[in-house]
Amino acid sequence: MKKFIYSILACGLAAALAACGGKPQEEADEGFVPALDTDRDCSITVAGTYDNFEALEAEFDRFGEYYPNVKFSYVKLDDYNNILGTVLEGDGSPNIFFSYAWMIGNEKYEPVFAHTEDLSDPALGLDLECIRPGLINHDGEGRVMMMPVFSRSYGMLVNNDLFEKEGLSVPATWTELLNVCDEFRNRGYASPMMGYSLESTSCFMYTVAYPLFTANLAGNPDALALANTLDPSAGEYMRPALETVEKLIEGGCIEPEECDKIEDNYTQVILRFFEGDVPMMICAADTVSGTRKRESQSEAFTAAPFKYTFSPIPLTEEGGYFIDSPSIEFSVNKDCNDLDMTNEFMRFLISESELNEMASVKRLISPAADMSFDPVYAPLGQVPSERTISPEALGITDQLTVQIKIAAFKVGKGELTVDEAVAMYGSFD
Repeated sequence: MKKFIYSILACGLAAALAACGGKPQEEADEGFVPALDTDRDCSITVAGTYDNFEALEAEFDRFGEYYPNVKFSYVKLDDYNNILGTVLEGDGSPNIFFSYAWMIGNEKYEPVFAHTEDLSDPALGLDLECIRPGLINHDGEGRVMMMPVFSRSYGMLVNNDLFEKEGLSVPATWTELLNVCDEFRNRGYASPMMGYSLESTSCFMYTVAYPLFTANLAGNPDALALANTLDPSAGEYMRPALETVEKLIEGGCIEPEECDKIEDNYTQVILRFFEGDVPMMICAADTVSGTRKRESQSEAFTAAPFKYTFSPIPLTEEGGYFIDSPSIEFSVNKDCNDLDMTNEFMRFLISESELNEMASVKRLISPAADMSFDPVYAPLGQVPSERTISPEALGITDQLTVQIKIAAFKVGKGELTVDEAVAMYGSFD
């Protein structure tokens, strides 16, 4: 009864504050109510792959406003993928750990999931509805063993001020993309589009090809089944994606030799884009996350800052695809110490306000259903639902991803023709 009364009072207060504009929206929407003893003294450890995790530490601090005696720590595990199962078996195992969709169904990670809690259990009280449905992964038994805290996508950084300076519009269709590349090239821009191209992992060829290949499989369950089992006949379904990579290069939109000068797909891609003479830089949202911190590291950007956004590459006449995939996910160790407080922290974290806040600090895409992106991601929110694809929800496997990644790289490098790459589907590793 007390909780009921408090809820009514909280709702009335929130409505009043919203009406008079006296409080920020985050405070007006606050709905977390502690369910455990707030004087509880315990420790919670999160293990992951990041070197540091300031965004999560900020969440620790906010949770501490409710539970001041809970001590938090974040630890990076070296050789994470190989050592995680062993760590969960040992004494002092972490309460929460990073997990990834590709771990599901992989025999190597069965020991990991033996320790993983089902987060869909209604008794835990997690607000699963606050997360976009395509990001929530269910295993073969219908359990939710991991919860997305960041999501990723593929596209291009756009120098909006450069487009405005040249009197050109940011392209929204395939034809417009080809035409605007011609315009930039005629005005002295050697490579209107750029991206990392030295290795198949995270190369721009993959970033271009993957959305198209995924879209081609999305409406064809039979084709998806063939592709996931690495049937050579599935190679035909990646032909349009490979031909698009080839057309962008042969058409002069991308100058491979210029791209080869970029030494990594993170810092160097960002700093090259910040030089200010690249209209469109092909990359993933994981790369975009580093832009805010590196604005001050770029002398060129510091001297002449410009507005930039991240959007899907318009690879069809209808536009681009928003590939909506989980990036980092959290799993709970059901055998950890203080499991009840661990679940209480997860209940606090899995909310629109906290997920959006954490994504804003990290400058990654929030998995929250309200699509409250950092302004740099605003174009993604404009993609219609029919052009939004969640590969994990479709059942896209990691081994399928490897095929299009290597095939696109080799076609883009001129090492294979499209026909040769199509015929080799299933043999790339």
